[in-house]
Amino acid sequence: MSTVPFSRLASPLEIGGVSLRNRVFLAPMSGVTDLPFRLRAHGHGAGLVVSEMVASGELAKGRDESIRRIRRRPEIDVHMVQIAGRDRIWMAEAARIAADAGADIIDINMGCPAKKVTGGYSGSALMREPDHALSLIEAVVRAVQVPVTVKMRLGWDEDCLNAPQIARRAEDAGIAMVTVHGRTRCQFYKGRADWRAIARVKEAVSIPVVANGDGAGRREAEAMLQQSGADAIMIGRAHYGAPWAAGALVHEAAGTGDAGVPRDGAARAAYIVSHYRDMLSHYGEAQGVRHARKHLGWYFDRFAGEGLAPLRARMMTETDPAAVERLLLGIYQEQPVPGRLVA
Repeated sequence: MSTVPFSRLASPLEIGGVSLRNRVFLAPMSGVTDLPFRLRAHGHGAGLVVSEMVASGELAKGRDESIRRIRRRPEIDVHMVQIAGRDRIWMAEAARIAADAGADIIDINMGCPAKKVTGGYSGSALMREPDHALSLIEAVVRAVQVPVTVKMRLGWDEDCLNAPQIARRAEDAGIAMVTVHGRTRCQFYKGRADWRAIARVKEAVSIPVVANGDGAGRREAEAMLQQSGADAIMIGRAHYGAPWAAGALVHEAAGTGDAGVPRDGAARAAYIVSHYRDMLSHYGEAQGVRHARKHLGWYFDRFAGEGLAPLRARMMTETDPAAVERLLLGIYQEQPVPGRLVA
């Protein structure tokens, strides 16, 4: 098994005729990787940013929230939309709508472990029904002219580690890339991702394989590549409070700087306030204030020092955007603290 050297993460990768500028991707995360977040991650240098998961039935019915999730922006060079479901008709129709709306790549979700998804027999629950999963894949591939990819887990549980078999059948059905999270569904996010198990998927197919699960800094990225033999990596939760996480790895691999990571109190304050305003603009003030709280909490946990818990509580409950901005400036600019930066 050959491995991808760390420096190669900065090189392009072609997926079904679509060229990606590098090999470090932002994972799709429901409620996190909305358009304001994806714009930032892309701006910092991520090679691919994926939409939040969109339910195929909701998209096919024209639900406003689903339509908003697939909207293309010219600032992002490759637009990838992830769809989920278990009905062939809805999945094919959702793929057509996404492609007509400008999606360059359609990704099929076979990896989400959330009970509300698997309870509807979607996401990683499909790995328990390989024949049905393949029927969905075939329907989506036939429905669109753009490349179709799949994101999956190692399997449902330790007794059902069927990712290599499903990946091989998916390739035969026309899938252009496979992303594998190195855990089973039943593990959720417990323990450590098994990157060596991803190597069995890499050995089973000839299409690009992306390793996912626990990647963060250079040391983990190098280990992930060494153990999986993957062509690229996808990073998820390391982006909490750090939209630059993928881009920072790319710049380190290329030896070209720090991806625009804010390094001091004033820069952090300006960055977080800007992100906050982007969310309010995207969602509207009332909804935006609520959506922003998780991000503000992650920024706080990453950057703020000890003894500021009362300020955190005020920031997370305040409903007046102007008051939130004043708190942010007070925390990061007027009273700068050393922080715990993990780029």
